[in-house]
Amino acid sequence: MSGRKETVLDLAKFVDKGVQVKLTGGRQVTGTLKGYDQLLNLVLDEAVEYLRDPDDPLKTTDQTRRLGLIVCRGTAVMLVAPTDGTDEIANPFIQSDGA
Repeated sequence: MSGRKETVLDLAKFVDKGVQVKLTGGRQVTGTLKGYDQLLNLVLDEAVEYLRDPDDPLKTTDQTRRLGLIVCRGTAVMLVAPTDGTDEIANPFIQSDGA
C-alpha cells in the first residue's frame, strides 16, 4: 500500500462533463466539472444553483441563480452525480388519495 491518499471517487471520468453537486446545508448546484483535488474540492464552470423553497428549506424550486465559475469546498460536498443519463421520476412511495 502506498503512502499516497486517493479519493474513493474517480472524478477523472466526469471532467468536462455536467455534474450535480449537493452540499451540506441543502444547497444544490449543477455545472461542468473543470477540476478537483484529493480533498474533493471541485471547480465547476457555468454553475447554476437551484434555490430552496422558503416554506420548506429541504425542497428545491424551479427557480435558479447563475453563479458562473465556482469552487465547492470538499468538506461541504455530500454528493456528486452526473447530469447526463439521470431522469426525475415520480415517488412510488407516495400514497394516492384513491387507494
